[in-house]
Amino acid sequence: MRGHSKLATKFTLLLSLVFIGAILMSGFALSKALEQRAEDEINYRGQILIQMINSVREYSATHITTLLAPNLEKQENFIPESIPSFAAREVFENLRKNKEYTDYFYKDATLNPTNTRDKADEFETQLIEQFRNKSDLKILSGFRNLYGNELFYSARPFAVKDSSCLRCHGTPETAPKNHLETYGTENGMGWKLNEIIATQIVYFPVSEVFDRVSQAFFLFIAIFIGIFTLVILTFNYLLKRNVIQPLKPMAQLAQKISTDTFVYNQTEMFELRSLVAIAKRTDELGQLGQVFLRMVHEVYTREQRLKKQMQELSIQIDETKRTRQVAEIIDAEYFQNLSVQAKEIRKKWAESDSSAAP
Repeated sequence: MRGHSKLATKFTLLLSLVFIGAILMSGFALSKALEQRAEDEINYRGQILIQMINSVREYSATHITTLLAPNLEKQENFIPESIPSFAAREVFENLRKNKEYTDYFYKDATLNPTNTRDKADEFETQLIEQFRNKSDLKILSGFRNLYGNELFYSARPFAVKDSSCLRCHGTPETAPKNHLETYGTENGMGWKLNEIIATQIVYFPVSEVFDRVSQAFFLFIAIFIGIFTLVILTFNYLLKRNVIQPLKPMAQLAQKISTDTFVYNQTEMFELRSLVAIAKRTDELGQLGQVFLRMVHEVYTREQRLKKQMQELSIQIDETKRTRQVAEIIDAEYFQNLSVQAKEIRKKWAESDSSAAP
């Protein structure tokens, strides 16, 4: 039974090593896939936010700015709410008041902005250069460290599509007077139509990515371990039922035969019936059971033949022994003297009988 338990333990350990290796490799691949999927999902959310901002921008340009345009130049002070990008930025700030979006940040990172708060930093400038160098590049995303925090960003290029924008951002000569008084003649000038002058970028807290990855990863690992445990238990059950239990009577018979303790009694007959049931199988164990049955039959036949030969040999030995003992008695000197004396007695008795006769 210790041998059987070792066999099951070895198979269990081997299967465990296989599953552990599979968990490690698939876990690594899965973590990368989940991280990429989380990035894609958050990137998609960022693009939706940018689409929302552009919708606000377009609405402001189409309705608000157009409505206020006739009176803008008459105003002593420039009205920043008339600028679509200003309206979009304020709408996003209102969105950030929602708890779900508190840690989100949006920026029209511009090389030469009207408002210095939109000035692109070195990292954002590199993104703009990438968009300029690759006209087919629509989205850039990844991780960056900003103000000591790890953030995930999603960016897309921004180009001047409406020629009306150049009225304020073309040259100082064409810009409204109140606009120049508010922002000066250096900032936000020299823009060109269809030129990429900025990147619309949304920043997300990095925990947004890794929390999703961790949740999905640990859920997968838990499911995988559950499946592994179920497989191990099922494997052990099937192994004991289909392999170890059929091997048990064969191992016991082999041990008894090897130690010459096999005798035909009820116990051995029960084991033989179990062996007959195994021999009826069509797999390798069935073939092994048939071999054991033939071996048991040959051993039994040989033992019976050997017992018969031993009995015959014993009879022959007894007869030979008696013959030898008789010969020893006959050849003995004492027996010879007795024979001589018996002959003399018989002779005297014969003479006596003859003299007594009339």
